[in-house]
Amino acid sequence: MFILKKIIPFIIVALLFMQCNGNKSFEISKGNVGNIHAGTTVQELEALFASDSIVKILSEGDLGDEASKYLEEDDLYFVYSKLNKKKLLEIEPVNQHDSLSTIKSIQIFDPRFKTVNGIGLHSTFQEINANCKINKVETTFTSAILFIDALNATIVIDKAELGIKDFSLQKVTLDQIPALAKIKYFTVWLN
Repeated sequence: MFILKKIIPFIIVALLFMQCNGNKSFEISKGNVGNIHAGTTVQELEALFASDSIVKILSEGDLGDEASKYLEEDDLYFVYSKLNKKKLLEIEPVNQHDSLSTIKSIQIFDPRFKTVNGIGLHSTFQEINANCKINKVETTFTSAILFIDALNATIVIDKAELGIKDFSLQKVTLDQIPALAKIKYFTVWLN
């Protein structure tokens, strides 16, 4: 009993220390999304997401006939939670049909994935701008793409959030983006 009384404070301190270190399995940083890093290969995904479900959409590639060479797309790996069936991540490898390929990009679908500054899917433009240096803004027909070099990430904001209803390539500047504009897509690039 005496030994147990001496051990309990150490156990409590150890548990508190582990809590303070946080859950890195949902942390986004440059070259990392949770447990996936720049060196992670496609074949490691099954082990990393053993408690979740992975759906593989493999490209058709060039099958040798004229019709199929135009069907080539990228391989995609969708990670779904087995608990609530929600999509967590969309992962694209560098090389198609290669289990040893590293990861090219990861699109975030789960709001639990955040940077150390708390930037995630539910962040507003004001929070992004206050916590990240936005290096460039590019415009598409339907959205503004924010490039964040410190994370090697792109954040897409729908033009509807900006009050622009035109289907055009009208240039968007940072000062045109409302503080409460929400993220449409958050993608981290690993290569």
